[in-house]
Amino acid sequence: MWKSLRVRHALGVALFGLSALCVAQAPVKYKYYFKAPPGSAKYVEQHTVDVGDQPGHQLRVARLQTKYADQAPEFDGVKVSEQQTTLSSDYVDGSGHFVVYAVLTMANGDRIYERGEALTRSSLGDDGNRKNVYAQVWTITGGTGKFSALRGTLRTTGGTDFKTGTSDVITEGEYWFDR
Repeated sequence: MWKSLRVRHALGVALFGLSALCVAQAPVKYKYYFKAPPGSAKYVEQHTVDVGDQPGHQLRVARLQTKYADQAPEFDGVKVSEQQTTLSSDYVDGSGHFVVYAVLTMANGDRIYERGEALTRSSLGDDGNRKNVYAQVWTITGGTGKFSALRGTLRTTGGTDFKTGTSDVITEGEYWFDR
């Protein structure tokens, strides 16, 4: 009986130690929130191809450039200075799915890499102009230097004018460093 108690006690101590080690190894998660200044992201390149199976069905590849000044998002105390975003979309009359990749250049010269997927909904406004809104989920996949172990999940909502750029963009979520 004593031997059985000692074995259970030793097993309990080992499991407690293992669980404490696992908790100690869990990454610290940081909250993220940023509301982009109006007109900060501009389309610098776009190519569309009509699919031909129905009116308004187009495949598109585009690139956006965002340069930040005073108002800039930041990760771990370092501000983003520029973001290059490349996307491909499959839209019917401006509504549909897109996949996006982003490279963020940080103020210290490091980079952060993100990948996202989104849906865009296009509709005619009361004024007769087309309104395009999107919802997107980003995955932070890493980076360079200080940000090589950066990971995270961000959600973005906003609007876009396919000719000029984005508007009303809000991004929130969390990030952490895998060590």
